Amino acid sequence: MFDQNNQSNNSNVEYERFNSDGTKKGTKKEKKSHKGILLLLIVLAIMIVGGNSIVITKANQYKLIRRFGRVQNVITQAGLGFKVPFIDSVDTIPNQLLLYDLPASDVITSDKKTMILDSYVLWRINDPLKFAQTLSCSVSNAERRIDTIVYNATKNTISNMKQDEVIMSRDGKMTVTVAQEESDVVNNDLEINSETKEVIEIKSLTEEIMDQINHVEEQYGIEIVTVEAKKLDLPDDNKQAVYTRMISERENIAAQYTAEGKAQAKMIENTTDKEVSIMISDAQAQAEATIAQGEAEYMRILSSAYSDPEKTDFYSFVRALDALEESMNGDNKTIILSDDSPIAQIFNGKY
Repeated sequence: MFDQNNQSNNSNVEYERFNSDGTKKGTKKEKKSHKGILLLLIVLAIMIVGGNSIVITKANQYKLIRRFGRVQNVITQAGLGFKVPFIDSVDTIPNQLLLYDLPASDVITSDKKTMILDSYVLWRINDPLKFAQTLSCSVSNAERRIDTIVYNATKNTISNMKQDEVIMSRDGKMTVTVAQEESDVVNNDLEINSETKEVIEIKSLTEEIMDQINHVEEQYGIEIVTVEAKKLDLPDDNKQAVYTRMISERENIAAQYTAEGKAQAKMIENTTDKEVSIMISDAQAQAEATIAQGEAEYMRILSSAYSDPEKTDFYSFVRALDALEESMNGDNKTIILSDDSPIAQIFNGKY
């Protein structure tokens, strides 16, 4: 009985150990699972720390690495950089050409003419450290400073120029018409020397403004590339007066051209009349000379005819007939002739 009970107890003990072994095997699995989680957490921590220590700089960016607010490094080249994780911070500054559209503003010229100027500015950051120190890495702060600086420079520039000069200097070129010489009339044609136009390079409005803002780069670490005028207009209340003045000027110019045209037309008319008179006089003189030559030839022929006795009677007879023909014109056909008349001699049979 004792052995059986002992064996029974032993079997029970082995069964309990088996359960114990089984339980122990289950504990090892839990340990492996904890190790996997711990390894995963370590990997995640390494990734977070590594990611927080890498600084990626693009081609259109500057990176400023700060440590407790103080700039430790300025990255100006595109690529990868490094910082101390959770201690250093990074500021991003644009490294590209920026556009700032200035609000339209009123400016007054030296001849007291008000104009509306709408312009824009192209600018860039060329010293990121000074930009961070003076403008706190803020593009908005930079645009406010640019607005003030460009407006003052524009106001000072235009206030020293007349309205016509402002308009002409917008493109930086001015077309000048060279005065023409006096017109000449040759061979009944009016010869007018053609007007020549020359393009003169003048200082543009942009250049005038840029001359006054070169200090911006040194002061704030930025560069203003150019200031361009989008629109240069007059106030609405002044437009009608300006248009009226322009119309009056154009009418004066038209009247001047009309007067010059009439003067040139009168010159052509006088020249033509003179040439016609000369041509008529020459033609009349030539005609008189021709008639004289014909009469001389006629007299020569007559002289030659009368100098021949055989032909004298015939030509006398012909001339008498011609004279009779001339005298028989009209309604009165009665002729009274003396005996010695050549015509009477015809009827008397002397020819």
